[in-house]
Amino acid sequence: MCGSFRADEGDCVETMELYRIVFRTCCEVHRKAYIPSNFRGIHVRMSVRKGCKTMSESRKAILVVSFGTSYEETRKKTIDRIEECVAERFPAWKVYRAWTSGMIRRKIEKRDGIRILDVKGALIQMAADGVTEVVVQPTHVLNGIENDQMQETVNACRHLFSRIVTGNPLLTTQEDNRRMIQIVAQELEPKAEEALVLMGHGTEHYANAIYAALDYQFKDMGYPNIFMGTVEAYPALDSLIRQVKEKGLKRVVLAPFMIVAGDHAENDLAGADEDSWKSRFEKAGFEVACVLKGLGEYPGVRELILDHVLEAMDSVGMSEM
Repeated sequence: MCGSFRADEGDCVETMELYRIVFRTCCEVHRKAYIPSNFRGIHVRMSVRKGCKTMSESRKAILVVSFGTSYEETRKKTIDRIEECVAERFPAWKVYRAWTSGMIRRKIEKRDGIRILDVKGALIQMAADGVTEVVVQPTHVLNGIENDQMQETVNACRHLFSRIVTGNPLLTTQEDNRRMIQIVAQELEPKAEEALVLMGHGTEHYANAIYAALDYQFKDMGYPNIFMGTVEAYPALDSLIRQVKEKGLKRVVLAPFMIVAGDHAENDLAGADEDSWKSRFEKAGFEVACVLKGLGEYPGVRELILDHVLEAMDSVGMSEM
């Protein structure tokens, strides 16, 4: 594919720079980019010539950006399903994938021989495919570190497209928070005698404050037995155990508050290790059940993401058709 590169004397400086970028990266990117088998709209081609259009049907595309997971079963139910819903909801737009976790992308490539692009690689690929209008939609829960880094990359690649806009992560506005609380409560609302304890990821970013705010808002909206914690920040497990004890509840249901039910859900939440949340609650005298279901499995969460895509389009006057 690298042999198909050609630049003409009449090309503008910006086009020449794009050619140089694509030429340097096309062999690496093209080796084995991941394409979900049931996607009717994904193009991953590397044929770059002046005037070449590899996307004759449409020059508009949506890049769905996720952290990623090495757990295939939960990926199919969450990330894959989200991308499929985006493709179904916006049939005139091609859909691309990017994952932000380099560690997971390297693991998938080594284990499965599948190369998944990062945000920069995906945007370069899209430009090479002739895309001119882009919506970048993250599946991130928060406006945290991963989302900030994604936005920096988008800003650096803005010159490659005529228009590019970024959709909001799941929890960006008060309305997002309210909808998320209702979605989780409808899916997992605990019985009167049990507590539902949600495990968020947690971050050193100031966006971590949303977890404590959600814990309060669950109770303010009439769900006194739903508790929100994090595996890597605050609210921490010790606080959750104390609060559930103070409520006088005997049974605890644990569930991840993450897009996928991957490593944190399997090990930190439900693992047999003595430091897992399940083991710690059992040691404290509670009967414990685990629901290993990522947020991406909830139809309401996928609908919230679709709404964010549409809001991003509307913010810059893009047509969904």
